[in-house]
Amino acid sequence: MGARTSNRKRGDECLSFNHACPSQNSSDFHVSKRPRFSSMHQTPDRPVVSSNSTVARLSRYPQVTPRLGREVHAPCRILNYGFSSTVLNQKSGPRTSGVCPKEKPIDEMGNILSYKYDKAKDSALRAIRHWTKEKEVIDVDTDEEKGSGGGGVSGDSSIEEVEIVNGVVANLQELDAKTMNGGLLPSSSSAVSDLTNGSLRVDNAEKMLDSLSLNRGQDLSSVSAYKKLLETVERRTSKLRNLSFEIELNEKRRSIFQLLRPAKKPVENVPREPFVHLTEEEKAEVEHAFKSNRRQVLVTHENSNIEITGEFLQCLRPGAWLNDEVINVYLELLKERENREPQKFLKCHFFNTFFYKKLISGKNGYDYKSVRRWTSQRKLGYSLIECDKIFVPIHKEIHWCLAVINKKDEKFQYLDSLGGMDTQVLKVLARYFVDEVKDKSGKDINVSSWKQEFVEDLPEQENGFDCGMFMIKYADFYSRGVGLCFNQGHMSYFRQRTAKEILRLRAN
Repeated sequence: MGARTSNRKRGDECLSFNHACPSQNSSDFHVSKRPRFSSMHQTPDRPVVSSNSTVARLSRYPQVTPRLGREVHAPCRILNYGFSSTVLNQKSGPRTSGVCPKEKPIDEMGNILSYKYDKAKDSALRAIRHWTKEKEVIDVDTDEEKGSGGGGVSGDSSIEEVEIVNGVVANLQELDAKTMNGGLLPSSSSAVSDLTNGSLRVDNAEKMLDSLSLNRGQDLSSVSAYKKLLETVERRTSKLRNLSFEIELNEKRRSIFQLLRPAKKPVENVPREPFVHLTEEEKAEVEHAFKSNRRQVLVTHENSNIEITGEFLQCLRPGAWLNDEVINVYLELLKERENREPQKFLKCHFFNTFFYKKLISGKNGYDYKSVRRWTSQRKLGYSLIECDKIFVPIHKEIHWCLAVINKKDEKFQYLDSLGGMDTQVLKVLARYFVDEVKDKSGKDINVSSWKQEFVEDLPEQENGFDCGMFMIKYADFYSRGVGLCFNQGHMSYFRQRTAKEILRLRAN
């Protein structure tokens, strides 16, 4: 039971403890499966031991000595992905790490290009590693002057090493003028001194091999990349110059247009009535209404049958958007104010916020029949052709604007607190006014000579929630026949004043 057969793979024996793998051509190679025990093994150097001990099993084969006095190469085994591992010979004496001269890859599933690259790089590093460390640094500038008697190269240096260094020097001198100015490579003298320095390390050698090119006719890819980068920068610089010129030109045009733009007409006589301060009692009444129950009906307008609850009145608080009920009630109050004092105000008509949506609800974006009965003589007591101005609220999803059919000045006006323009609104209203006059009075009116005006010199909002207040105040001031002499700073006052006028159902 202590016998050991040799039917295992030879690779396992080569990797066994303290043994080297004998070659098949060697005279010491054993072919028999059963080991032989003879008296020749019982020498003073090999004492007799028990067959069951580990020493007995390991000492059955004699140690193999190489036939020639050369470096011992251990067997190589190639692992997956192109990386090789070397089995070190663990004989008594100096440890050597050799590379198998006849390597045959066991598994070529890895990257063969990476394997060949690593192999070539390893051989190059090994050649550098075997250079003589006692060599002196060669000075490139004085190399030709010294000659053989200068002592620049020691007598025992090989011819191959001198040729390699001279090749590096010659190549660096050729590429120095092309690349030194751009800072792409280090100086030639420092490169040669690094290659021939006695304290050269493997890391420095790898960097030198990656950065230096020993081929005299090869172009550096970094030089072409640098040239392309310079060309790209030059193209972008020209584009930036053109853009700066266009910006400067447009700024000059803008300044010229501002000079040609008519200045806003100064308000000569600012009316007092639109800016009457609220009393303390009126302010307290408004604050109490803001704090009331949301479902509580605060006031009801009988002519329009609109109820204003505490929830609807909340839209007049600072920062809130105006709703349809508050806008429609206030426009009704403006019409009632005109009826009380017709001598102080222009004759106007105020459509509610649903009129324009109904007018453009047709298939072709226009439907006069849907709003034909809104302006009957029996319902209004007058016809639109008798009015000086007709106000139409325009709602654009989240923004309020005002359109005016100004019969007095023969204009179709559009007022947007954000400075917007909408020609379609004015075209629709022009068509409507022609159809309305034709339907109610039977007259054909020509509005082709009327001006379409997008009012520019008007107060503009400076936030995102006061567009509704600007819209109803445009109608308020235009119906008075005065200029728009207010601004963003008056909006807080106008909100309280509008709330007071709605609560008392009377516009002043």
